[in-house]
Amino acid sequence: MSTLRVVRASKFRHVFGQAVKNDQCYDDIRVSRVTWDSSFCAVNPKFVALIIEASGGGAFLVLPLHKTGRIDKAYPTVCGHTGPVLDIDWCPHNDQVIASGSEDCTVMVWQIPENGLVTNLSEPVVVLEGHSKRVGIITWHPTARNVLLSAGCDNLIIIWNVGTGEAMIQLEEMHPDVIFSACWNRNGSLICTACKDKTIRIIDPRKEEVIGEKEKAHEGARPMRAIFLSDGNIFTTGFSRMSERQLALWNPQAMDEPITVHEMDTSNGVLLPFYDPDTSVVYLCGKGDSSIRYFEITDEAPFVHYLNSFASKEPQRGMGYMPKRGLDVNKCEIARFYKLHERKCEPIIMTVPRKSDLFQDDLYPDTAGPDCAIEAEDWFEGKDGEPILISLKNGYVPGKNRDLKVVKKNILDNKLSNTTEKTGPANKCASSIVREKKYFMFGGKETLLVCLTVIRQMIKVSQ
Repeated sequence: MSTLRVVRASKFRHVFGQAVKNDQCYDDIRVSRVTWDSSFCAVNPKFVALIIEASGGGAFLVLPLHKTGRIDKAYPTVCGHTGPVLDIDWCPHNDQVIASGSEDCTVMVWQIPENGLVTNLSEPVVVLEGHSKRVGIITWHPTARNVLLSAGCDNLIIIWNVGTGEAMIQLEEMHPDVIFSACWNRNGSLICTACKDKTIRIIDPRKEEVIGEKEKAHEGARPMRAIFLSDGNIFTTGFSRMSERQLALWNPQAMDEPITVHEMDTSNGVLLPFYDPDTSVVYLCGKGDSSIRYFEITDEAPFVHYLNSFASKEPQRGMGYMPKRGLDVNKCEIARFYKLHERKCEPIIMTVPRKSDLFQDDLYPDTAGPDCAIEAEDWFEGKDGEPILISLKNGYVPGKNRDLKVVKKNILDNKLSNTTEKTGPANKCASSIVREKKYFMFGGKETLLVCLTVIRQMIKVSQ
């Protein structure tokens, strides 16, 4: 008796990838050769940023999306780091703000002009100093404004309030070795990390506690990656003891055994996972591979379902992933990647074939928009905010981004707080002027008001 093979129904079973034509690529770019397993590329609906080779320091390019074709060697760069740039990440709440981590042990946050760079940008809005070794991981909080996580090769995670330039949380002694990846959950209340000691950790950063962990999540020695899914489960990639590449799914409440493990192949490139929470599709891009494989994650066994793969001839040096609000919904585009070759960046478009020209609401549920749910101070005080969702029915229309303002607290305030009786009006004025001056540097319309305030304070002191 022959058995009838039933094919699992899925609207993503026929997703296909297509590279754009040559004239829509970004050509003649010297992609960074630094040995580090980050994606080397970050994209948003306005710009594509790429880490490049730079003599005498570290630099990255920021190109408006429409700036395709050959990129002139003299095109301006973001070039304030004194060592190679290892990771970059666009702020999810401001499409003109990008953070970078470098071998020079610093994190820098940059404001890109609305229409892109016209001259080299060497002055960041703020420099965040706190790591003693190179900073290889940068990731913004998904729902709180101006909250940024950095992880360095000093095995330290720092969570910054970018608005004040302060290191608010330092997660020390949790990781005995190099941190391979760090990822926020959907509302930013937890982070999960993958470490060289082969352990996956779930951390409550504000309590500074490890609330769950799995040793030897993947037994191979090569780097792992771990990301949170929207339902709270954790998806990991790594290597088996026999150096086969693996993917696995974990329930944080029961980390003893994985929900499922898949063996893939024996290639040695680290698998970078890119996850779409709206469709529960995860895309795996291996460094040095020439393919992108994609899987759908569901509640039914085997839980991680292979959909298809996009194959090309050239290996990828890195990969950028466009947020959902930057896609063309009229063409049923459900993902767009920016593949880094040795000398160019090539967009790859993933499409679900549909006959109708109408808006496909099953492909485009409401998605995370650019508005933050809470301010940094609220988050550090213990509040959480779910992502603020937007509809893509009429396409995403970018709003005007406000300038990033950094009001640095004067470090003298802390030193003088215990000796307030010694603090006369002149000291208070000096401390206030330092703060006002910092605000003045990054302000716009408020400049006149700031000047008047400073003058008033100086008059009071002189009286």
